[in-house]
Amino acid sequence: MLLTLTLTQPDAVQADAAQTAAQHSASDLGFLLHKHPERVQTKTLSFGTVSVFYPQVSAQQTTAALLLEVDPVALSRTARAGADQNEGAPLEPYVNDRPYTSGSFLAVALRDTFGTAFTGRSNDRQALADQALAFSVHLPCVTARGPEGLPERLFGPLGYTVEATPILLDPLYPEWGEQPYVELRVSGQVRLRELLAHLYVLLPVLDGKRHYYLNEAEVDKLARHGAGWLDTHPERDFITRRYLRFAALVRQAEEGFSESKTAEPQDTAPSAPVRLNLPALHLPSSNLHGERLQWVAEQVAASGAASVLDLGCGEGKLLRLLLENAQIRQLVGMDVSARALEIAARRLNLRERPELAARVSLLHGSLSYPDSRLKGFDAATLVEVIEHLEPYQIGPLTRHVFGNAHPGTVIVTTPNREYNAVFENGSERMRHADHRFEWTRAEFEAWGKATAQTHGYTLTLHGLGDLHPDYGPITQAAVFVRQNG
Repeated sequence: MLLTLTLTQPDAVQADAAQTAAQHSASDLGFLLHKHPERVQTKTLSFGTVSVFYPQVSAQQTTAALLLEVDPVALSRTARAGADQNEGAPLEPYVNDRPYTSGSFLAVALRDTFGTAFTGRSNDRQALADQALAFSVHLPCVTARGPEGLPERLFGPLGYTVEATPILLDPLYPEWGEQPYVELRVSGQVRLRELLAHLYVLLPVLDGKRHYYLNEAEVDKLARHGAGWLDTHPERDFITRRYLRFAALVRQAEEGFSESKTAEPQDTAPSAPVRLNLPALHLPSSNLHGERLQWVAEQVAASGAASVLDLGCGEGKLLRLLLENAQIRQLVGMDVSARALEIAARRLNLRERPELAARVSLLHGSLSYPDSRLKGFDAATLVEVIEHLEPYQIGPLTRHVFGNAHPGTVIVTTPNREYNAVFENGSERMRHADHRFEWTRAEFEAWGKATAQTHGYTLTLHGLGDLHPDYGPITQAAVFVRQNG
């Protein structure tokens, strides 16, 4: 795999003092990449060898080339000692098709080869590193799986000029088609560190596959390399889903987006936003979310609970609302996402208010497993949580919450799938990309009745938010009250 990075010096540069920073030689690219133009530099990675060399060096235009040779045998072995275990361990202990995940391999090779350039530091040319320069990137062959025009839709909104030329799989057999390979050229006026961050995130998104296992560390990588641009990218949700792949990781990233600050303005104006040709998805308004939390808080108060579990607490919005109720002396939030719990801790000011330590605690855990820490509570809430689990996990959750933990009151809210028909294309889609299923009113009632009968609860069903005469409420809810105290 080959990637070339070219820096071009404009033909005319004003001699004005205000333009001094723009006066540079294209050969300064070596100072920015921290790779000397007169040497071929080679580095061994856990999956192959990467070489950096300069096929062209002049004051007007300088090109650095990154050549990656994947070793399928090395890929099939356990990562070397000291290597990044998340990016060196193979998917399977034998030679497989992972060498063809070009975007994933290139992203890792870029990061490991130009690590200092990723930080934006340059000992000798810092002013140049901080400046938007005329860069162009050429990939003779890269995988682009997905909708037509995907490269333009990913790089275009960032201000780049994009040329993507489809490549025939085999010129002798044109009937085999062109996809999924393209020759890609991306050019624009941009800081080097921003260009590298865009490539690091978007090349794996173009490919749609990875050569290594994904875990929570990938959420931090996406947040770090997507800082300042991803949160405002018109295809942010698509990029996030493609980059992280797994629903639980996508959910963590989305929680981080909701807490992120407004991105700083870019020096270069991006092109007009371009959206992928995906069906429109209308989500419930933020007012509905607030009304839902308020209703749950009122149900908790009406139950007289002094100890409350918020299961799947996320960022802690309900916890903060329940803190206002003085009758609640013990409040515990639990979530599978460690990142979400960090956000909740900040939202609740737990570090700044040590007096809350005796009243509020956060637990990292999963509802798919029994947990003795959840026993002995007066009430438990599951607010828009159950639909994020795989269907096969509903049985274990039901047993662990209603059977093992057995709180006095359990409050559950979840979308009403029938109401989706009100939205454009809603009858064919779920309300959120991370939902694994959505229940109709009959399905929710059947689950509620079976759960109440099996575990000794009485059941009351409720409808929240807008009410459609044919499709029912936008949100459905259930309040389970344990019999015999």
